[in-house]
Amino acid sequence: MASASQPLSSSLEDYLEAIYRLLEQDDVARVKDIAARLGVRSASVTGALHALSDRGLVNYAPYDAITLTCTGASVAREMVRRHEALRDFFMKVLAVDPRKADDTACRVEHAVPPDIIDRFVAFMHFAAACPRVGFEWAERFAAYCRHGEDPGRCRECIQEALDSLPKDSNA
Repeated sequence: MASASQPLSSSLEDYLEAIYRLLEQDDVARVKDIAARLGVRSASVTGALHALSDRGLVNYAPYDAITLTCTGASVAREMVRRHEALRDFFMKVLAVDPRKADDTACRVEHAVPPDIIDRFVAFMHFAAACPRVGFEWAERFAAYCRHGEDPGRCRECIQEALDSLPKDSNA
């Protein structure tokens, strides 16, 4: 029997995340629902469920509803957090189309360590909360990406920032 502490493959992480989202959405996860969500065959789902069950992450019995163990739910929540943090960063900061941001987050989430994800999240909180930064710059960046040219307000913004600095009375 494999241990829950052993790293999961990207594929098994995807299965666990799919189960979590199905349970969140419909309160039930079945083999056919997981297969449909991931675009795989039922036999592939069954194999993954056995592997996840062996690791103590899911409760699985053929023809029965699939549930997450406490450990499985915790691991799945962390995976969803990583996915959503990356997706939101791609959309809000890099101005990536929502579908492409979601697809990319799904591929990248398996490789980015938790401390880096925490930095993505912290940056977005900072940008949203800081009155000097805000997400206005992200909107300008999105316009820059769409049009491929200087958004035109950079010099004004720099001057506003310089003007807002405290004046040194000794200068």
